[in-house]
Amino acid sequence: MQALELLLTRSSMPRLIEPGPSKQQLDLLLQAASRAPDHAALTPYQFAIFAGSARQQLGEIFRQAAERRNKSDDEQLAASQLPLRAPTVIVVSMAYQPHDKVPRDEQFASAACATLLLQQAAFAQNLGAIWRTGWFAEDNWVKEQLGCAEPDAIVGFLYVGTPAVPTPIKPMKDIASNIRYW
Repeated sequence: MQALELLLTRSSMPRLIEPGPSKQQLDLLLQAASRAPDHAALTPYQFAIFAGSARQQLGEIFRQAAERRNKSDDEQLAASQLPLRAPTVIVVSMAYQPHDKVPRDEQFASAACATLLLQQAAFAQNLGAIWRTGWFAEDNWVKEQLGCAEPDAIVGFLYVGTPAVPTPIKPMKDIASNIRYW
C-alpha cells in the first residue's frame, strides 16, 4: 500500500475476526509506533498486548470495573465480552514523565501518535483495527489494574484482527472551514 493511499483512506474497522496479527506483524506495528514524535526521547507510551485467551483477563478487569460502578449483571457480562471483539487488543498508555520542556499534553500527544501509527501499520499489512476508548479508558481502577501510575492515562484500546468484511472507506471530510491561512 502506498503511503498517501494509506493516509487518505484510513478508516476504522469495527468487525474483526481471526487471525490476529502474527508475531512478525505485531513486531512491525510496534516498530512503527516507536517512530511517533517524541520530544526529548522520553518514550512516553507503553503497550499492554492481550491476545488469545489473555483477552479474558482484560475482560475480567472491565467486568470488575462495571461491578465497582454498580452496573447491572447484563452490563457486567457485556463489559467482560468487549475484548473478545478482536483477536488482539493493544492497550496504549501515556506514561507521564515530569520534564521542564515536555508538558503532559505533549506526552499524551506522542502516545496518541504512537496509537495512530500502530493502526496505520495494521492497515498497511492488510489487517483491520479500531481505536476505542469509552469510560474504561478514564476509570482510575482500570488504569491501576493495567499498570498506570496516577499521572498516566490510557490513550486507547486498539482492537486488531482480520477484517470480517471489506473496510468501509468513509468519504473525505470537508475541512475548509477549519483552515485559516495567515
